[in-house]
Amino acid sequence: MIGRLRGLLIEKQAPEILIEVSGLGYEVQMPLTSFYELPELNQEAIIYTHFVVREDAQLLYGFITKQERALFRLLIKTNGVGPKLALTILSGMTSAEFVACVERDDIATLVKLPGVGKKTAERLLIEMRDKLKSLMEASAGSEREFMLKTNYTPTKIVNTAEEDAIAVLLALGYKSAQASKSVSAAYKDGMTSEELIKSSLKSML
Repeated sequence: MIGRLRGLLIEKQAPEILIEVSGLGYEVQMPLTSFYELPELNQEAIIYTHFVVREDAQLLYGFITKQERALFRLLIKTNGVGPKLALTILSGMTSAEFVACVERDDIATLVKLPGVGKKTAERLLIEMRDKLKSLMEASAGSEREFMLKTNYTPTKIVNTAEEDAIAVLLALGYKSAQASKSVSAAYKDGMTSEELIKSSLKSML
């Protein structure tokens, strides 16, 4: 089991990174809430990981905090929710927003996420309520400690911000027309790719 990686951040292409540890490069998929907490390229990064073994692949999922990884692990225990969908959920909203959805029984917001139908949303609300309570108690009862806040420093502006944003939304499962429309509506002059992705995701919830 690979539970933690500490090494040099070699590549960043949302939602995947390449981190070099002792000469070995590990490909890691991350939710956007964690991805935008990462340092710049060629700097040291520490990520908490969840290792998945399938017949056709071995996959690593990474998170900035243990709490977000714990939430990911709870999500994939829900019937009908695999690692890919759990990653999409945690990319579409912060941990705090997901907790709020569960507390409010907010099916309407959950079903706006790609891959989350009404039945899956209902199961999430039912099965996650008690699990989240236990998780937060295990985190010393501190909601602030558990609920990840996404505070990242925008990187330099690139000319392909819209293209990058659309590519990330497509990777998360959104349809091409939906991604393009959302990105075009959210784009403002001077936006970084990261800002545009966050704004586009927020507009679809």
